[in-house]
Amino acid sequence: MSITTHPASLVNGIDADALRSCIAGCRQDPANAQTHWHIRSTWMGGTRTDHHIDACHIAGERIDRSFTIKIDEPHQLCGSNLFANPQEYLLSALNACMMVGYAAVAALMDIRLESLEIETSGDIDLRAFLGIDPSVAPGYESLTQTVRISADATDDQLRTLHETVKATSPNFYNLTRAVPTNSTLVITR
Repeated sequence: MSITTHPASLVNGIDADALRSCIAGCRQDPANAQTHWHIRSTWMGGTRTDHHIDACHIAGERIDRSFTIKIDEPHQLCGSNLFANPQEYLLSALNACMMVGYAAVAALMDIRLESLEIETSGDIDLRAFLGIDPSVAPGYESLTQTVRISADATDDQLRTLHETVKATSPNFYNLTRAVPTNSTLVITR
């Protein structure tokens, strides 16, 4: 399933006609809606890791991609402070996914965005991560998110947009519900 862009139907940088065509294709054949994502991560020493993306699959089609995401920790957590840390990438991934949703859903609603900003924050108590106190949660107990939006739309339309994005964003879903994860150890020597 490929998407042909129509510059005349660009709203918020999204080709609304192409998006409608994609939606119709997924409605017509659920196989068109299937995607597969894969990351291969490599330890680079210390707290530094590289995460490689070679391809994804959309509607059974391999889409070649070549990206490396570099991650590290601040000096205070024994890192080099050269790259954002896993938590910063996690929160960025949430915000980025939702921003794609705002731009796309707004385009389908014929709402032209003037500005969009999302701030997400949360606290992690390092005592669990450091093995000091097993009764402490090792991750976020909650996140706080603020979405600031300006657009040529009514307040009701923007509230509908906001609720739609929360209901359809993959990463909002992934972070607000437990995702069963099967982790297998393979020992190599």
